[in-house]
Amino acid sequence: MNYNYKPKELTLCTHCILPETFPGISFDEQGVCKYCRQEEKKIIHLDEKKEEYRKKLDSLIDGTRNKAPVYDVILAYSGGKDSSYTLKLLREKYDLRILAITLDNHFVSPAAFKNIKNVTDHLGVDTYSVRPPWPVISEMFTLTAKADVFSKTTLLRASSVCTACIGIVKNLILKTALEMSVPLVAFGWSPGQAPIQSAIMKTNPGMAQQAQEALLNSFPESIRKKIIPYYVPKTYFEIYRERFPQNIHPLAFFDYDEKNIIKELGQIGWMEPKDTDTNSSNCLMNAFANHCHIERHGFHPYVWEIANMVRQGVMEREEGIHKIYSDQNIQMINFAKERLGI
Repeated sequence: MNYNYKPKELTLCTHCILPETFPGISFDEQGVCKYCRQEEKKIIHLDEKKEEYRKKLDSLIDGTRNKAPVYDVILAYSGGKDSSYTLKLLREKYDLRILAITLDNHFVSPAAFKNIKNVTDHLGVDTYSVRPPWPVISEMFTLTAKADVFSKTTLLRASSVCTACIGIVKNLILKTALEMSVPLVAFGWSPGQAPIQSAIMKTNPGMAQQAQEALLNSFPESIRKKIIPYYVPKTYFEIYRERFPQNIHPLAFFDYDEKNIIKELGQIGWMEPKDTDTNSSNCLMNAFANHCHIERHGFHPYVWEIANMVRQGVMEREEGIHKIYSDQNIQMINFAKERLGI
C-alpha cells in the first residue's frame, strides 16, 4: 500500500504546510493556521535570538574546552545531513575533541555508513557504533509499527518507530557522557525539530530520569528488559548528579540552508544517499515509519518540523510540500515490512 496523499485532497495552512488533519488546528479567514499566528511575534525577533544563542554557545565552549579528561562533547551521529553538518561545525569552528556515537539499528543506509567513515576520517573525529541484536530491534520496531505506545504529545512530532529509536540514542549518549565525564552532548536537530529556547540547556537529572521512566514504561516488560541496558542506570541519577552535561543543538541558531549544507559536506566526503526517503538521509526504515503514522493519524510525522522551517524562512513552502506530500517509494516501505516480517 502506498501512503501517498496529495495536498489538493487536504486543506493546508496558506503560510506553512500543516494540514487540516493535524490535531488541534484551526484556520483564520486568510487560511493561516493558529500555530503560525502563535509564532508570529517570536519569528520577528528570531534573528536576535539566534545571535544571542551563538554568543551563549561561544561562552559555554570557552568554559569547557579541554577541561574534561578525554572528550569535550559527544555527538549523536546518524551519518545523515544534519548530524554531519553539526559535526563539521563543532570540529572546524570550535576545534572540540569529539566522540561521535552511532546507533546501528539494522536499518542504516550503506551510504550513511560510508558517509560516517568519510566525514569522521576527514575531520579527525573518534567514532564508534552500538548495534543491539536483531531480535531486540525487530521486536521493538514491530510493536511500534503496529501500535502507538507513547503519549499523544510525542506523536505530534515523531512516529512511534522513530520515538522508540531516538529514545535509545538519547539515553545511550547521556549514559556515555556520564561515564566518561563529558560536559557537552550534541544533537543534529534541524531548526524545525526543537525550539531555540531548548537549543542550549543543562540536563536536569530529575527530569531526565522521569522522561526515561515514562519512555521505558510505555513498552511491555518483554521489550523493556531487552532495551534497558542502553538506558541510564537508576544509580547514575544520584552518583553522577554533578556530571550531567549541557545539551546543545547548534543548527537551531546557526545559518541553515540545505543546498549549501550538502555542498559544504561534499567537500569532506559526504554524499547524498539515493536509497532513503525525502525526510531522511540515513535511515531505510523511515518511509515505513511515516507510512504507519499517516495510516493511524492522518498526518505526516515530519510535518510539524517542516512547517516550523517554512515559518522561519529556512525552507521554501513548495519545498516543504514536496518533502511531506510527494509520492514515497513503495519499495522502501515494502523492504522494511518484509525485513520485520509484517
